[in-house]
Amino acid sequence: MRVRTPSELGALIRDYRMRHNLDQKSLAASVGVSRQWIVEIEQGKAGAPLGLVLRTLGALGIVLDAQQETPPSPKVKNKSHGVDAYVDINTIVAGARKKRK
Repeated sequence: MRVRTPSELGALIRDYRMRHNLDQKSLAASVGVSRQWIVEIEQGKAGAPLGLVLRTLGALGIVLDAQQETPPSPKVKNKSHGVDAYVDINTIVAGARKKRK
């Protein structure tokens, strides 16, 4: 399953929790968070701490597999670090537009 938004991640977490016959309180206890935090993450809370999200995924046995969806943009030299890096201006602009909404 591709996860592209906080809402999709929340739906994935809810789906796996229900498949494992866990209620929100039980999952919260195994992760070390409040039941309310589980409610919020399942509703697609943006800005949730990454460490807690990863701990939640781990408690449910969800493994992340990062894959590149589109071919990389042309390489540019990062002069400050002296390494090659990929820069996708379209992704940067789209991200900035989302933040303003």
